[in-house]
Amino acid sequence: MKKYFISGISTDVGKTVVSAILAEYLKADYWKPVQAGELDATDTMKVKSLVSNDESQFHPERFLLKSAMSPHAAAAKDGISIDIDDLKLPSFTNENLLIEGAGGLMVPLNEWLLVMDLISHYDAEVILVSKNYLGSINHTLLSIEVLEKRKIPIKGIIFNGDPNSDTEKIIQTFSSVPVLFRVPQFDKIDKETINDFALSLPENLL
Repeated sequence: MKKYFISGISTDVGKTVVSAILAEYLKADYWKPVQAGELDATDTMKVKSLVSNDESQFHPERFLLKSAMSPHAAAAKDGISIDIDDLKLPSFTNENLLIEGAGGLMVPLNEWLLVMDLISHYDAEVILVSKNYLGSINHTLLSIEVLEKRKIPIKGIIFNGDPNSDTEKIIQTFSSVPVLFRVPQFDKIDKETINDFALSLPENLL
């Protein structure tokens, strides 16, 4: 079983859409351990609504926190303590597994645990989602550097949204991380769009 941890260089960079594409492409299972806020439209619900294949399983979140804020603060507000021993991988999957993080790598889950700590705990490879905006070069390169410093393997970068060739080129110049593919700014995001895009990707990409 291959385990890929889907992380972003910041919040709202498209991790969930990328997760849906990868679930469709790999027919992989999906799991988001911690969901903070939007409990009536969780990321698991969104990914499930965008995936067409009947092989992917969608594992329930371990923590559903009411407030859309950093998980450590949302958990404290709910009177919940998040501990790494409570974040065990789903035990009933033999398929490739996509694990979507909450926010970026350095987002705290409690006073001693960061999202990034989960990656080593799960022995997963990182797929880093980057989106072109002012500051994204800095955020992408810093994310890569901290992962490399911790010797966490990076499978590759996926650029999401409107392209910026200069930004993407400079990120590639200053890092050795391969670009897996680019996700365009879709006019409409639905099952057909995700399936068509997944089918357009080359075989054996991952």
